[in-house]
Amino acid sequence: MTAPIRVVLVDDQALFRAGIRMLVDSQPDLAVVGEASDGAEALTVVRATRPDVVLMDIRMPVMDGLAATAELLRDDAPPRVVMLTTFDLDEAAARAIRQGASGFLLKDADPEFLLAAVRTVHAGSAVIAASATRELFAHVGAGAARPAPAVPETYGQLTDREREIFALAARGLSNAEIAAREFLSEATVKTHISRILTKLGLRDRVQLVVFAFDHALV
Repeated sequence: MTAPIRVVLVDDQALFRAGIRMLVDSQPDLAVVGEASDGAEALTVVRATRPDVVLMDIRMPVMDGLAATAELLRDDAPPRVVMLTTFDLDEAAARAIRQGASGFLLKDADPEFLLAAVRTVHAGSAVIAASATRELFAHVGAGAARPAPAVPETYGQLTDREREIFALAARGLSNAEIAAREFLSEATVKTHISRILTKLGLRDRVQLVVFAFDHALV
């Protein structure tokens, strides 16, 4: 049998951790191997247990999730880290992705989506909920106006079609949803996304969302 995906939970709310542990441990291919209640404790637990995936809350006492994630990602063979947020810290969520986190989820995400996210990041992909993307931009739009940042020259390299697909992907639409809206095949959309990431020097779709957020492109 294939070994289960090893998961560490980091959150300062014991009840929340207990609920996630029950959910994760109910799956035959997943196993919780450790828990921590703050970022400092997370460093010790993660380095002792060597998990595949860490579910990391952003706001915690002693050391927050951003600082802990930055520390962990400097280790040799670091785990994949998924940030958990309510988006009352939207800038923090974006910063976590820039640091190298594999994605971010709302803490009230559907259980099935959270389980799928763990499997997705373990397989090497990034993950972001479309609802989380929409909430991020809605939250920013409702706040104080930000000065329009300079758009990088790399964005100017995108074709008109690529900019259309960039905007849709930045809003969290899947390849299938973009294909339906643009009357393209999913394979063509995947090719466009790959070219967009290459031109912009981005690692994955999650970084694409943060790029759009940083430069007010959506």
